[in-house]
Amino acid sequence: MPTEPDWLDSREDRAWRAFRHAHHRLTARLDRHLLQDSGLTEADYEILSVLSGHPTGHLPAQELAAVVQWEKSRLSHQVRRMQERGLIVREPNPADGRSALICLLPAGRRAIEEAAPQHVANVRRNFIDLFTPAELETFAALNERVLHHLAEDFPPGEPALSDRESPEQRP
Repeated sequence: MPTEPDWLDSREDRAWRAFRHAHHRLTARLDRHLLQDSGLTEADYEILSVLSGHPTGHLPAQELAAVVQWEKSRLSHQVRRMQERGLIVREPNPADGRSALICLLPAGRRAIEEAAPQHVANVRRNFIDLFTPAELETFAALNERVLHHLAEDFPPGEPALSDRESPEQRP
């Protein structure tokens, strides 16, 4: 006989729904502003910020996919779209003939450097500035607890979200 689910009580339901709705609306607002302000999508920004934050400006495709935690096919489609716009290029990997390097082009570097200041201002206005320093510390600690718990589900060698640098920390 199936057991009854452990339903959320009103306090738990409120916390869960508030988190889900806030995350959805914040992400949608930031994505909309990013596109309006710079012409970059969130996916463009993420790829450009990772590449621009790397000392060489390029990464093997497999490593880039692991950092952004995307499936190979999603990365491939995104890289193709960005390559068509002259932001990045896919080149053969000299260290491994079976893989490709994803390389930041000058236009891609300019795009992220121009987009980052306004994007960070939007992150501040719509998130950071709503909290006290103590609340931000608590918020970070709570989310890190969730991420640590979820990291147990990642295969070895695949970085958990908490293991990578946020795109808002660098252009």
